[in-house]
Amino acid sequence: MNHSDKSTVEASVASVARTASQGAEEVAQTAMRAVGNGIDDVSSSLGNARQETGAALRQLVQDSEALAHRGIDRVREQSLHAKDATTAYIQHEPVKSMLMAAAVGAALMGLVALFSRGHSGR
Repeated sequence: MNHSDKSTVEASVASVARTASQGAEEVAQTAMRAVGNGIDDVSSSLGNARQETGAALRQLVQDSEALAHRGIDRVREQSLHAKDATTAYIQHEPVKSMLMAAAVGAALMGLVALFSRGHSGR
């Protein structure tokens, strides 16, 4: 192989190397763009999921508060009804009411005495 052929081969090899290097660079840039787009898509999906989760949690809090208020209102209504019924009964049956109150008080005192004896003996 003479010097001219050798130079031609070297030039061809250098040209192929440059072309391969440029091709590898293009492939790397394409891969980088694809990775960047994938990261953007994931970030966007996470942002959407965060917004939807936040909205769902706000709705859950609102529903819980409304349910608690309804429960409180229901208890208030029933306690007012019980108070009114008790007041009406006491007004219509004062003697029976006093006897029932005395019986309940005596029963409670009996229970207190029973439990206090049981604890002091131990």
